Amino acid sequence: MLVIDHHLSDHELPNANALVNPNRPDDISGSGYLCAAGVTFMVLVAVNRALRQRGDTGLPDLLKLLDLVALATVCDVVPSVGLNRAFVVRGLEVARRGDNKGIAALALAARVSGPLNPYHLGFLIGPRINAGGRIGNAAMGTELLTVDDEHHASAIAARLDELNSERQRIEIEAVEEAAAVAEMEIGSGEGPPVLVLASANWHPGVVGLIAARLRERFERPTFAIALQPDGTGTGSGRSMPGVDLGRAVIEAVETGLIAKGGGHAMAAGVTIKPGQLGPFRSFLARALSVDVTAARAMTALKIDAALTARGATVDLIHDIERAGPYGSGNPTPVFAFPAHRAKFPRVVGKGGHVSFTLTSGDGARLKAIAFRAANTPIGDATALKPTRHSTSPAGCPSIITGAANRSSSA
Repeated sequence: MLVIDHHLSDHELPNANALVNPNRPDDISGSGYLCAAGVTFMVLVAVNRALRQRGDTGLPDLLKLLDLVALATVCDVVPSVGLNRAFVVRGLEVARRGDNKGIAALALAARVSGPLNPYHLGFLIGPRINAGGRIGNAAMGTELLTVDDEHHASAIAARLDELNSERQRIEIEAVEEAAAVAEMEIGSGEGPPVLVLASANWHPGVVGLIAARLRERFERPTFAIALQPDGTGTGSGRSMPGVDLGRAVIEAVETGLIAKGGGHAMAAGVTIKPGQLGPFRSFLARALSVDVTAARAMTALKIDAALTARGATVDLIHDIERAGPYGSGNPTPVFAFPAHRAKFPRVVGKGGHVSFTLTSGDGARLKAIAFRAANTPIGDATALKPTRHSTSPAGCPSIITGAANRSSSA
């Protein structure tokens, strides 16, 4: 039995013939930033090398599988450094050839235009694959990525696209409920350093998405837990830079506070039994209060440069993309558009996005969108006061690079 993983683990490892995990306590490889697919790829590279040295021939060309590694690396939001960056750069080259029938079919279903890039993988293709596991059948994603028949791939991709639309509807309803509860819990003060919310109304498949949305909105680590009729719950947590959520969860498991749990610094999963929710919430508040306070003090938006609507050219976009791929550890450049006006605002899409036009003093215009910004300070600034001068970047930069890994981009 061979176990391959990348999550933080405690000192009691499972009894297997081999356990390959760069985040196990005794590992010294320095490769803890890899996602599980990246670890698996490195295992296959080592196996290929051993077989080659033994004299075996006809070995698979592993480079042809880098599209899958790139997809997983982007979707798992691991740092875009070292091997991860190489995986994404080379994996995109493979993906753009369209050899994988499943990725090609899903790109078509997601209405991807132009060559595949990290944004397409992380925000259009990845969520559709995950939709099968969240509210449908998790095996659909595996089947899609391994099928050779184009018609079969198209049928699976179409079904995943439908499930993704359903997932979005479920997510929006759950996030609205969770946000209302969080606002009451925070009240007019600072509120708890970590939000731990639970509901019997939430689908277990979307709790990670709920946690991500609330972490973004309230700027603090968040757990969303779906409760079962018997009082047990399964949930996911999302953290912020500087707050190691995985370590805290493992400590909670080791001290018997919760039934099960694990993860890494930025994300974790838990299983709780009846009566454990309150103690778990109190433990996280004590364990992470100092780190959360320090992390929240560092959340100011850092600007790389100022730009004008006329200066936002296609050539500039191409030049910026040459420094990619962007992601965690290599963030998308952020540009401010000072002294521009936000005009013609309107709410678009199912997620409450605000579309508007940035206009510079010389009359140049740039279409912009603030994702999930309706009923937020950014949405109010653009939609309710459309002629007001823009005094903040409002996230407009991300658009320049074609990435959308921030709550707003232009």
